[in-house]
Amino acid sequence: MNIHEYQAKQVLGSFGVPVPRGHVAFTADEAVKAAEELGGPVWVVKSQIHAGGRGKGGGVTVVKSIDEVRAEATRMLGMTLVTHQTGPEGKEVGRIYVEEGSDIARELYLSALVDRATSRVSFIASTEGGMDIEEVAEKTPEKIITVSVDPAGGISGHHARQIAFALGLEGAQVKQANALIANLYKAFVEKDMSLLEINPLVVTGAGDLICLDAKVNFDSNALYRQKDIVELRDLAEEDPAEIEASKYDLSYIKLDGKIGCMVNGAGLAMATMDIIKLYGSEPANFLDVGGGATKEKVTEAFKIILSDDSVEGILVNIFGGIMRCDIIAEGVVAAAKELSLEVPLVVRLEGTNVDEGKEIMANSGLPIIAADDLNDAAEKIVAAVKEAA
Repeated sequence: MNIHEYQAKQVLGSFGVPVPRGHVAFTADEAVKAAEELGGPVWVVKSQIHAGGRGKGGGVTVVKSIDEVRAEATRMLGMTLVTHQTGPEGKEVGRIYVEEGSDIARELYLSALVDRATSRVSFIASTEGGMDIEEVAEKTPEKIITVSVDPAGGISGHHARQIAFALGLEGAQVKQANALIANLYKAFVEKDMSLLEINPLVVTGAGDLICLDAKVNFDSNALYRQKDIVELRDLAEEDPAEIEASKYDLSYIKLDGKIGCMVNGAGLAMATMDIIKLYGSEPANFLDVGGGATKEKVTEAFKIILSDDSVEGILVNIFGGIMRCDIIAEGVVAAAKELSLEVPLVVRLEGTNVDEGKEIMANSGLPIIAADDLNDAAEKIVAAVKEAA
């Protein structure tokens, strides 16, 4: 789950992390009021969307008068902001953040993430703040350092000093870095974050460290114990199909292809998407119905897949362990009849009650294409979509 920059700063601020003062605004009048409360002479007006690259897209502006605050707020609110992360369709700006200006002497990069290779929280730091870290990694990888924290021991002073020295901090700044990194780690762990990115972390003209921007992602599997974080969710920033899927406990992510996938199990879903690509097409989604799907759940999954106009065929790939193949078959048949399915449908079933499942589909009177294995299924759906086109 993602949140907006201003929300991330509120969360970090509650852990003692230094962030600039600011206020969210949903109208130009609210933006002006926010600027007046903050005082001048410089403000930063920032569009709030769940995507990076806002500055390059015209979504972040430094202003020096109340009139400019109003003008920029009016321009940004309601605009469609296109960045390298939004795609060409962009995202509509529904709120902005008015923040006090900062005296920037240096821009640094600092992030924390769950490193699955080491099962630790890793801090990534670079002196090249304000740039895309991917670009830095490609062109000057020697300017990036990684410091891993063993969860058994937790954060220690030597972790922070290693990062501080790598960033070229000195004197009182090292002491500030010790407190900053300790507080960031505490926030990361206690709030079940999966990613925390500060870009840039700035050194001010007075030599202080301030988190000038903040991006935070949370582990969705842990949201049940983070009620205050769930309240920060902005549904307007999420795909409507993904929101609908979450109501039925379906894991759904829209992709750019044309073959819809319905699978049980994340690993099998990834394998299914890979083999679709191997046979020359592209998956339209990731959809995991889980191990306890019901007939109704499968029907809803079909509805969600077909809500995507780019879907030209559907591949159902089910391995019935806990899941029963006959239940899946009943759901597939019910959905196909209810929705008057008009695109090719290939179903591969294996496992518990597979014979009953195949019989249900064979007797349905529907043009369901049965497949014997995953290779057969992928080959048949790709061929069927090409033929239908």
